[in-house]
Amino acid sequence: MTAQPDLEQAPLARLPLDAIHRSLGARMAPFAGYDMPLQYASGIVSETLHTRQKAGLFDVSHMGQAILAGAGAARALEGLVPADILGLAPGRTRYTQLLSESGGILDDLLVTRLPGVEERLLLVVNAARKAADFAFIAERLPQFDFLPLNRALIALQGPRAAGVLGALLPGAEGLPFMSWRAFDEGVSSFFVSRTGYTGEDGFEISMRPDRAELFVKAMLQNPDVAPVGLGARDALRLEAGLPLYGHDLDEATDPVEAGLAWSIGKRRRTEGGFPGFARIGAALRDGSARLRVGLAPQSKAPVREGAILVSQSGEIVGNVTSGGFSPTLQRPIAMGYVAREHARAGVPLATELRGSRIGVDVAPLPFVAHRYFRTDAKGA
Repeated sequence: MTAQPDLEQAPLARLPLDAIHRSLGARMAPFAGYDMPLQYASGIVSETLHTRQKAGLFDVSHMGQAILAGAGAARALEGLVPADILGLAPGRTRYTQLLSESGGILDDLLVTRLPGVEERLLLVVNAARKAADFAFIAERLPQFDFLPLNRALIALQGPRAAGVLGALLPGAEGLPFMSWRAFDEGVSSFFVSRTGYTGEDGFEISMRPDRAELFVKAMLQNPDVAPVGLGARDALRLEAGLPLYGHDLDEATDPVEAGLAWSIGKRRRTEGGFPGFARIGAALRDGSARLRVGLAPQSKAPVREGAILVSQSGEIVGNVTSGGFSPTLQRPIAMGYVAREHARAGVPLATELRGSRIGVDVAPLPFVAHRYFRTDAKGA
């Protein structure tokens, strides 16, 4: 879920909360066709640490939201993704991937089965891919109603997020991890899921654009809440070892080598029925030739995406796909892909940084332990 600004010169769309971001002194930057808050006056390090300690407020309204509806929608969507959607209970959410015919990842997304008699699936996809994703789904599943939604989307993440949101939407604090509920307030509904991409406990709240400003202002009145931009969001997800589409995930990469085999349903592993099953089934059975790993550079400066990784003997064995400075750990961290025989924690590798050779050790993921809210709820 991409977090680094782009340099496109096309006219930028504005978020529903654009005025609030500017009033808070946000440094804006173009990203996925939107003018997005990169950071606020306190800076990326402060925003990252505040989220780890209290609650960070993120505007992710640029992401795509849509509903796929109709009898048989869950089974049909299984023809595009490897997750078990049929087994998804109402009000529960799953992470999965849209796959190409060869099993490469077109995008990663969240799928929620909405409560009610009618079969409806709520999809949340990445901003940079939403036009392509929506066209792909509509083309592949023309027999179903497919409705893109025009709604603001706010993420509230951190150990105090539940208390903050529960004060505004009583009952939200008790939602299990990866679950969803609609909260009716007046003439509109807030769609609340206990999800996020920081490794912390937290929520994503979808609402009508005309309700967003008032709701966000109410959250910001709580001293535990601070606004957080794209820069800190990227640092948080890298610390949590979460892959970013367009960097750690792409159409050349399958879910197994990406370390996402856990998201492939048990039934799907045997039945198949999704694109690229031959490739993905072989990778599940025999292992992948390369694997996504954590990387610990032995330097003060971060290594960046694209850096080549070599073995002790000088053989090219992989590359860096994400890299940066960890505010929580106060050191550089990175992720990348390496040949399977070099993918064990502690294996010493090397790369070039500013003309000098530096050591890079393979490291376990995540760098910062996840702190999701866990219950015994079923159907996840």
